[in-house]
Amino acid sequence: MRRSTLVVVGLGLIGVVLLGFYKDYVSMGRNNTYLKKMIIPAHAFNTVKYLYKNNFVTPLPYTVRGQDARLIDINPTKPTLFVLVVGETARAQNMAYYGYHRNTNPYTENLDFIIVNNVSSCGTATAHSLPCMFSDLTHDNYNREKALASDNLLDIIHTAGAEVVWLDNDGGDKHLAAHVIEFNIPTDSSDDLCDGSSCYDQVLVREFASHIEQRLENKQQTLTNQLLILHTIGSHGPTYFKRYPKDKQHFSPACERSDLENCSDEEIINVYDNTLVYTDYILSEIVKLLELYASDYEVAMMYISDHGESLGESGMYLHGTPYAFAPAE
Repeated sequence: MRRSTLVVVGLGLIGVVLLGFYKDYVSMGRNNTYLKKMIIPAHAFNTVKYLYKNNFVTPLPYTVRGQDARLIDINPTKPTLFVLVVGETARAQNMAYYGYHRNTNPYTENLDFIIVNNVSSCGTATAHSLPCMFSDLTHDNYNREKALASDNLLDIIHTAGAEVVWLDNDGGDKHLAAHVIEFNIPTDSSDDLCDGSSCYDQVLVREFASHIEQRLENKQQTLTNQLLILHTIGSHGPTYFKRYPKDKQHFSPACERSDLENCSDEEIINVYDNTLVYTDYILSEIVKLLELYASDYEVAMMYISDHGESLGESGMYLHGTPYAFAPAE
């Protein structure tokens, strides 16, 4: 009983520390992810979990789905070019489209976008949300192993006859693009849009344009239906300031460091809002390209983020908190 009481009291004290110093610990953990593997007893737990999963669990049989899927041509003379932009860490609360007091959508505000309301993410981290988004599962019944052991939306659209291409600037497709064309943007510092560790999302616009231009150059080849997924790095923290070039900064002072505990909440919100403005710029650039390609394709674009972000509400920052405890943001 004494030991149990000690454990409960200890966990309570840890909780108090986290509440008071969450800002310090969360940015340190995000900047030094290896620390999570060194915490006792987390490393022992993860070892047992790894051994169990890889030696005692029978993998689910893979389910092929949608073999009867067919595309319906909306225009017999032109194929469809659909661009799906997957955002990163963009929360609705800070978008002007949803009533935010700042204009974080200055580049697209006059483009007559159709705004979808009341949408919640499936999870609070990309590794969870992304596979869920492209499956037929919801937050309530999502299981990662089940989702990855079955054809997803990309597979079915590809089966239906479209060319599906995944362009990635955010650390990978989370096993979604195993059966379609995938290109991961290299972060080579020789690229004027990259610094060796990350790239501005403008690189995705460039790769998108290059892909379509190649299709248009060869007129002898019949143009086909295209689904391009642009997986952006968007507003991923804590290095928000690395997500946009200086000439796209709208709000200041902005937090230009990775240790968020040394920035005020005002600076954090400013730098985060700057990332949303830059994403808005990227979307406007894609629209311009689609207007150019409209003579050869029926064009469309959709943008949706994988999950949101905490910017100091209830003392919480960044994302990845268990869904049951994560704030609405």
